[in-house]
This record gives sequence, structure tokens and C-alpha cells, in this order.
Amino acid sequence: MRALRATAAGRGAVACAAAPVPRRSLLLSTAAAGAALQSELPLRLTRNATGATAAARIRASADAAQAATFAGAEEALAWAKKDTRRLLHVVYRVGDLDKTIKFYAECLGMKLLRKRDIPEEKYSNAFLGYGPEDSNFAVELTYNYGVDKYDIGSGFGHFGIGVDDVAKTVELVRAKGGKVTREPGPAKGGKTVIAFVEDPDGYKFEILERPGTPEPLCQVMLRVGDLDRAISFYEKACGMELLRKRDNPEYKYTVAMMGYGPEEKNAVLELTYNYGVTEYEKGNAYAQIAIGTDDVYKTAEVVKLFGGQVVREPGPLPGINTKITAILDPDGWKSVFVDNIDFAKELE
Repeated sequence: MRALRATAAGRGAVACAAAPVPRRSLLLSTAAAGAALQSELPLRLTRNATGATAAARIRASADAAQAATFAGAEEALAWAKKDTRRLLHVVYRVGDLDKTIKFYAECLGMKLLRKRDIPEEKYSNAFLGYGPEDSNFAVELTYNYGVDKYDIGSGFGHFGIGVDDVAKTVELVRAKGGKVTREPGPAKGGKTVIAFVEDPDGYKFEILERPGTPEPLCQVMLRVGDLDRAISFYEKACGMELLRKRDNPEYKYTVAMMGYGPEEKNAVLELTYNYGVTEYEKGNAYAQIAIGTDDVYKTAEVVKLFGGQVVREPGPLPGINTKITAILDPDGWKSVFVDNIDFAKELE
């Protein structure tokens, strides 16, 4: 087994200097910031077990006891495929919230959808995207007071954005002082015109030429150590579809696009396997993807049936009662499933 540290073969990543991350809580995505990327409980729950927190745990236990049990794996898989699911947002940490918001708005054409500051927990959030959160994928930026640098690691790949004209977008990024790391041109092993740019924190964005796309924020790319294992997990435990798979032996990598609908209309998870690389460092910058579901209890049960790790048992969050469950895939990447009705209420 060979670990990859600073640079991934085939599709590299840029790492920033590591910095300690203060503990905090988050309404919809339970560990967007915090001391560890793979914390087992929402940070608000780790403080104490008194008052509202204890009551929330009691409610969660009662709700969990009422959760339906599937007769077997086949029934669980069938339910997961029928569940109403959608990628809601992707969560990651940045060192200067206002600077990043400005870059995304001026260079990438995103809109600031909402922003909140939680001084008692010493963090701020900003949600940006290309359309309303009730129908479009979004990014959730997290700023922890006093932390200006994070380690992106070698496992995180990039975000993908579809545009009408890649060359024009690249020139705009360059004019605004952004970093262009790959000039416009055909993708390796493909025909789509792409380019790569970096935001102020070093996160990579793949700019893809997709005129008229209904979902410009179209990809989150993560590297995995065993592609077939990862595909099986996301198909069975998460109810996703394998939309396409492409092997590029010339460049020694294989990609698989996973999602809940056609790639040209929905945001997708792009899994990348670099030949011979089985482990990656995840750093403390990227956090997780949030996914909508009709039932977090059944979702957690399906994940367990298909070998996934549930790191936050299903139940309501203290204070707002939004029901969630958090899981890890075989490579340690986190996803948080959020109750669809509760999510809609929070957006009202």
C-alpha cells in the first residue's frame, strides 16, 4: 500500500499550510468546521449533556427506536433508489470569508445566497451558488475566527463549474488577480474544453465549457484508493447512479461520475483513482457534502447494511430540530444526509 502525500499522480492537488481549527457547530452540515474532519458527533453535542442537549438526545433515541427496519439488503437498496435525494451543498473552510466571496462573485459569477455570523461559537458561514438553494447545488464557506490557513491535503481534487466560454472566464479570473494553473484546451483523454484556476485559499476549480447548463456548479472531485469499492458504496449505501466511467491509461487514472440525475443537469460526485495510489491525506480544509433525504433513520440503516460507517446517529440537531445523519465512505470522506422537509423549513 502506497500513501500519497504532497502530490497525487495524474490529477494533482495543492496543499496549504496547516493550522489548528477551533471547535464549532453547524446547522445543516454538522462538521463543516471543527477540530477534526471526521469528528463522530456534531460539535454542539460534545459540549455537555444538560438542558436542551440532553432533551435532544432523548428525542433522537425515541425517534430512532421508531425507525423502520428493512427485511433485508434488497429491500433497503430498493428504498434508497426511490428516496428523494439531491446534492444540497458542499462544505469547506476558508481563511478570509469576504475575500473568497468577492472572488467567487466577480470571477466565477456566483451569487451570495445567505450569510450568517455566530460570534458565540466564533465562526461565520456564507452560502453561494448559481440559483436558489431549494433547487440548486451550493457551496458553504466556513470561516473560523482567527484561522487564516488550512491544509487542503492530497485527497481533495477540485470543484467543477460549467460556463458558456472557458477562455473568457479564464481571462476574467486573470484580470481580477486570480491564479490560472491550466490554460484552456481539450481535457486529457477527452474533447471538452477545460481550464483550471485557484481561489484565494488554493482550492482548484475546473472550468468546463458547457453552454446553457442548468447547474453551473456541477462537480466535486475526490480521490479514492479503490474505485470499484467506492462506486459500489455510493450506489448501494447512498443510492447514487454510476453515470459514466472513463479510464485514461495514458495518464494513469480512471474517473467515475456518480449522482442522482443526468450529469448535464445536476451536480455530481467525481471519483478519481490514480493508478497504484491507495491512500491520501485529507487535511483539514475540505469537510463534506450534504445530501437531502426523506428519512435520515432509514438512510443510516441502509448505510450500515452496506458497510458504511455512521459517525452521527440519525436524529434532530439541538435548537433547530433539523434531522441529520453523518456517514463516512470507505476512503473516509464524509457525507451528511439532511431531512428534506426540515431543510426546506430552514430556507423559509
